[in-house]
Amino acid sequence: MENFRNLGIDESVLRVIKEQNFSEPTEIQQKSIPHILKGSDVLGCSATGSGKTLAFGSGIIQNCDKGRGVQSLVLVPTRELCEQVYKNLSNFSKYKNLLVIPVYGGVGIGPQIQAIPRADVVVGTPGRILDHLDRKTINLNNVKILVLDEADQMFDMGFIQDVEKIIRYCPRNRQTMLFSATLNSEVSRLASKHMRNPVSVTAVQNVDPSKLSQCYYDVDDSTKFSLLVHLLKQEHEGVVMIFCNSRRAVDFVNKNLRANGIESTAVHGGFSQHKRNNAIEKFHAGKIFVLVCTDVAARGLDIKGVSHVYNYDIPKDSKQYIHRIGRTARAGEEGKAISILGQRDHDSFRRVLRENSVKIRREELPQFEKVVIRVEPRTQGFRGNRFGQRSGFRGQGNRGVQQRDWLGSPRRHHHGYNRR
Repeated sequence: MENFRNLGIDESVLRVIKEQNFSEPTEIQQKSIPHILKGSDVLGCSATGSGKTLAFGSGIIQNCDKGRGVQSLVLVPTRELCEQVYKNLSNFSKYKNLLVIPVYGGVGIGPQIQAIPRADVVVGTPGRILDHLDRKTINLNNVKILVLDEADQMFDMGFIQDVEKIIRYCPRNRQTMLFSATLNSEVSRLASKHMRNPVSVTAVQNVDPSKLSQCYYDVDDSTKFSLLVHLLKQEHEGVVMIFCNSRRAVDFVNKNLRANGIESTAVHGGFSQHKRNNAIEKFHAGKIFVLVCTDVAARGLDIKGVSHVYNYDIPKDSKQYIHRIGRTARAGEEGKAISILGQRDHDSFRRVLRENSVKIRREELPQFEKVVIRVEPRTQGFRGNRFGQRSGFRGQGNRGVQQRDWLGSPRRHHHGYNRR
């Protein structure tokens, strides 16, 4: 507790830190909070789950007063991250009684219009903030602190022009903080254009390499999904995240996992906001232990206790592999990253190996049964543990069976990864 106090954090925030039983500041907190509290612009590089929200939140809470309009704006790339940051900031600021509100699309704009005039801090996505600016339902003239969180993802999602337009609505005399998992040339250009002599702070990955096991399976396309089911049914404990490259793949995997008796939920940008929030809440509450998602939907979400990360698809961008495996092996816990390589994954996997310092061992294929794949899976009548210790259906017949594991036509010839 004293280590947090020594950083200069406001007593109202220290009370929350004590209630949350935080033991020691994280690396990004130790390095950035003193500069943030001095009012310096800060350019931070750190991974998801490294404690960034408390870092920039300490400055927001210390320098904002209730009832003086929107004094701080936090821009985030996704709705899920918006909800997460909003809840954390609301909690950290509860003894100062600041009103923090989330502003994002996919939900009704009316309640937001009513809440904004009373807000002290707004956490929002670029598109919906621009919508309010166009409607003149938000005023940023009193903004003292601007935070750009997960800036590299905002670039990846094509929000840069929106972000720069929003920045022009904010006063020039402000404190700007930019946090990003990677500091690429685009992020650096944005920082040099809109920040004043920023202090650069870098925190190492929160993953313990000694606790992380990485492996891959080279499998025929026609049995790719069957292998995933087999591996999941061998796991009896832990929290699993399965990454796919597309919404269609997420739907395919999630529906057919449930059809084969594995309780899972899915998150991607095509879902309604209510459905996305419901899925994340179930996962956080421990009601479901397998989350199937795209990179965009999962990026920025702080999901604790992930024991296994599965790459059902290998990401096209090799950096995304590092972001994915960074979900596990945290805080001294062991973790495992498993990649399942089908025919179309080989080129992307070579890039991962070539562009990242990772050691990924090849595993021999176990004996496993080919599972039934259904276009419209049915899960009634199935009994087993949460990872499905039995397989099959009762009274469903074979209607709607699709005898392939892949999104696309399986190929006749399979050449292993080692073919160069």
